[in-house]
Amino acid sequence: MKHVLALRCTICGERYSPEEVDYVCPNHGDDGNLDVEYDYDAVRAALDLTNETRRDMWRYKPLMPIDADAPVPPLSVGGTPFYQRESLAKQLGIGDLWIKDDGRNPTASLKDRASAMLVAKAVHDGRDTITTASTGNAAAALAGLSASVRLPAVIFVPHTAPEAKITQLLVYGAHVMLVEGSYGDAFHLTLEAMREYGWYCRNTGFNPYTVEGKKTVSYEICEDLAGQPGQFSAPDAIFVSVGDGNIISGVHKGLRDLKALGFIDRVPRLMGVQAEGSAAIAKAWAAGIDPLHMEPVKAKTVADSIAAADIPADRIKATNAVRDTGGAYVTVSDDQILAAIPALARDTGVFAEPAGAAAYAGLQKAIAEKQVGPSDRVVVIVTGNGLKDIASARRAAGEAHNVQPNLDSVKSVVDKILAK
Repeated sequence: MKHVLALRCTICGERYSPEEVDYVCPNHGDDGNLDVEYDYDAVRAALDLTNETRRDMWRYKPLMPIDADAPVPPLSVGGTPFYQRESLAKQLGIGDLWIKDDGRNPTASLKDRASAMLVAKAVHDGRDTITTASTGNAAAALAGLSASVRLPAVIFVPHTAPEAKITQLLVYGAHVMLVEGSYGDAFHLTLEAMREYGWYCRNTGFNPYTVEGKKTVSYEICEDLAGQPGQFSAPDAIFVSVGDGNIISGVHKGLRDLKALGFIDRVPRLMGVQAEGSAAIAKAWAAGIDPLHMEPVKAKTVADSIAAADIPADRIKATNAVRDTGGAYVTVSDDQILAAIPALARDTGVFAEPAGAAAYAGLQKAIAEKQVGPSDRVVVIVTGNGLKDIASARRAAGEAHNVQPNLDSVKSVVDKILAK
């Protein structure tokens, strides 16, 4: 990986070669998140975006911490739909609105991007087992991507994870450990098991390469906005839901890469959206508290994918993402999240799970608070598909109409509908 210069600690700035450390800065233990630094001249020389035959995340392989000839999982990750909604933008009172639907990835979430990256690393390094802790989506992503290369996966999830997500893990053949505790408990148990058995660990906020997979969503957004292969254009603001902070950190890293390469002339404002019941990062940001001294929370929210119990693992990078771009954190209630599921679906045709809909709820709140305005070009990232959590969607969707098998019964219902 000659194009990778170093892994830099986000706390002390110490730099290491990729061969020196696997996960975190030795000076700071599990909190010492590392950031991958690139030789952008070498990247620019290797990057060819004129080829339209590849539209998945590996289109940007020279911008990833992996050798050019390294094998990658066969599932098509990335290249997800990007929808413009001009009429809705006018209705909302903003300049333009785009929806990035990452629920259309193979296991139905943006986290497939990180898992594809980490599975490729594990295979390249000759690891025989990979593990992670997750509230559901990262687990499903790892299970699916691991299955595609027949790499055994051991996955720790809270026993409260939605049934659909646990089912995904089992269908893919992962060894599933249902932890009688929180996501934080599962996270720390994964680290203990990793050290005991020598498994490769995918945990977000711990493995520095998860961000390097997730950042590809930013490349796609800016390239699609430009409307020309190999050209890039930055929006004014990007809304993304935040749990442990790894996705917004990835979005930020991708934008920083594009700016360093000279592909965009500015980095858009990043708007992190947290559930009120799991808002440790948002609260610390609003209070000006150093993320190293963030207070733990007992997470409780319908949006399980962003329920980060205790202290969010990627809180430092997630705080930097908003601070360095002039963005903000927005918190939304569970009622606002549930209401956003049918609102987003009916306004755009995109069906999101609660965490994905949270970003749209955050946009609605930010508009009301005048944090975005009539000239802003806005992107909302939908991080997961609504089929991940049907129970929550059903709570928000309303009821169907029971009718008898005759037209008179149908007419009575239609009359009631028209009367409303």
